[in-house]
Amino acid sequence: MKKLIIAIDGPSGAGKSTAGKALANNLGYLYIDTGAMYRAAALAVLGKEILLTEEAKITELVKQSDIFLQGGPYQLHVFLNGQEVTEQIRTPEVSQAASIISAIGGVRQALVERQREMGKQGGVVLDGRDIGTHVFPNADLKFFLVADVYERARRRNLEEINRGEALTLEQTLKEIEERDQRDSHRAYAPLRPAVDSIKLDTSKLSPTGVIEKMVEHIEGKLNLVANSLGRI
Repeated sequence: MKKLIIAIDGPSGAGKSTAGKALANNLGYLYIDTGAMYRAAALAVLGKEILLTEEAKITELVKQSDIFLQGGPYQLHVFLNGQEVTEQIRTPEVSQAASIISAIGGVRQALVERQREMGKQGGVVLDGRDIGTHVFPNADLKFFLVADVYERARRRNLEEINRGEALTLEQTLKEIEERDQRDSHRAYAPLRPAVDSIKLDTSKLSPTGVIEKMVEHIEGKLNLVANSLGRI
């Protein structure tokens, strides 16, 4: 049976990572958290004290950085230049820096090449902001998740509180709105739904409800593939 390439895109807090991990786990697929890769790149930049406006220096540093993921969907470990940085990349400072450097064309080109290499054989779930439009435009299935901005802020703020961060809901909302603006208006591979993506509003859906809807589409796709192979 052909193994699919499944792309999940959408803005911050829409539920991409939760859905991506669950789908990869259920299907026995590789899960690629592209956001974690950009966060690791941002951590490298912050560690070198490079200004976030110095695009050429940032691009060169990211090209030279060794970023890789290891483990299953629920035990995913992120490494930067041989050191595990799974926890360090989840701070608000790194999140904001990742949003800024991810708008740099050279940075995206460098990381997209790695993402394509990791997923080209299929049997993979990737989530991000340009997977279905740029990284894998020929993905077998493309989902675009959206949710009300206040609901997205509430979810993200709860995650921050659980990590021991003292951000208010208002601060988280402001950061999400700023990120939405950057992601959707950047010149290189902006956040937007692919024309053939399946759009799901997760505002009032539980994580289980979201996954159930996605699984329906995945099963339909697998049945189509099986039927087509049976006619060969």
